[in-house]
Amino acid sequence: MSIRRVSIYGSTGSVGRSAADVILHARQQGIPFEVVALAAGRNAAALADQALELRPQIAVIADETQYPDLKTRLAGSGIEAAAGAAAMSEAAARPCDRFLAAIVGAAGLESTMAAANAGNPLALANKESLVCAGSILMQAARRSGVSIMPVDSEHSAIFQCIGDGRSLEKLTLTASGGPFREASFETMAQATPAQAAAHPRWNMGQKISIDSATLMNKALELIEAAILFDVEASRIDVLVHPQSIIHGMAHFTDGSVLAQLGNPDMRTPISLALGWPDRLETTVDRLDLGRIGRLDFEEVDTTRFRSIELARMAFGLGPAGPVILNSANESVVSAFVGGQCGFLDIPRAVEAALERFSSSEFASTKCTTLDEVAFLDRFGRTLATEALQDSPGRAGGRAAWKG
Repeated sequence: MSIRRVSIYGSTGSVGRSAADVILHARQQGIPFEVVALAAGRNAAALADQALELRPQIAVIADETQYPDLKTRLAGSGIEAAAGAAAMSEAAARPCDRFLAAIVGAAGLESTMAAANAGNPLALANKESLVCAGSILMQAARRSGVSIMPVDSEHSAIFQCIGDGRSLEKLTLTASGGPFREASFETMAQATPAQAAAHPRWNMGQKISIDSATLMNKALELIEAAILFDVEASRIDVLVHPQSIIHGMAHFTDGSVLAQLGNPDMRTPISLALGWPDRLETTVDRLDLGRIGRLDFEEVDTTRFRSIELARMAFGLGPAGPVILNSANESVVSAFVGGQCGFLDIPRAVEAALERFSSSEFASTKCTTLDEVAFLDRFGRTLATEALQDSPGRAGGRAAWKG
């Protein structure tokens, strides 16, 4: 394999750390990986440690107040240090063979667009880029002639199963069900952020883990899959699969179903995205179906978990709907983490925000520019905040959910 140049944005998060592990192991196997840029939000110490280990050309911290610390830690290393939004975009545009977009939330959109516009092939872990600006990002990728490799385990699975897409009938995304799969409304109403973030299968950051607890993460993935694979949302199902062994399935018109299996470890889809069309060796535990013994599946309980239906509702509102879904969810999850609302308030307030948006003067926004997306992102957060303030059931209890 020739030298593969990669940039990792969101490098100190769970996906970024797994990517670093993949690259270091590949180097040990004699596979030449060169890191062009590392970027993180505000953890200068962790970013500097990664930079000293991976030796990128440049390390960028989004929070400009952390720049002096980063610069001091990298002094004498020969690694360039930078900070701020402009530096994030500039480094993202530096030529590379794969740009790993792993910044969580809408905050990752600008750098992902900068990479695509510069002609850097994408390894996309930042699903919000497609959810909020799918048509813009896909057009930029086509215009620049770059590929988009999915990093989410579900979309990576479908990528491996779908082939050329001929005779495709539908897609199935699997969900673990999160920590509250069997929990009552009463238990969910009293849930703390720590309990909601305690994912039973995956080791992820707080926000993504809470999204998994509400199944909002799967809702966003449904929208991402529709855009990425150009499949109608109505032809994408979600199935709860607690073991998280089957990550995605493609169903064909002859009755065949192709599925991708593997232990729940993000290093597998990351290694595929970074190495494609080659497969990189990883230290991921090998799958032993004989030891596992059984695989279970169940339908999503849409009474306790509304997020999948909210994704379909948002998608039906046109290009602007998914932006409101994502921004409202980010806003309410932040409120939940801050102790300002209960767990069950998350889907309730998101649904209220979507309903308010559907009758607003901005409901027909086409989202053809990033400025429009940014405006809707702010508007969605405002709608979610208003939904929380106006509700009499802010404790998040069962009455609030049913009301």
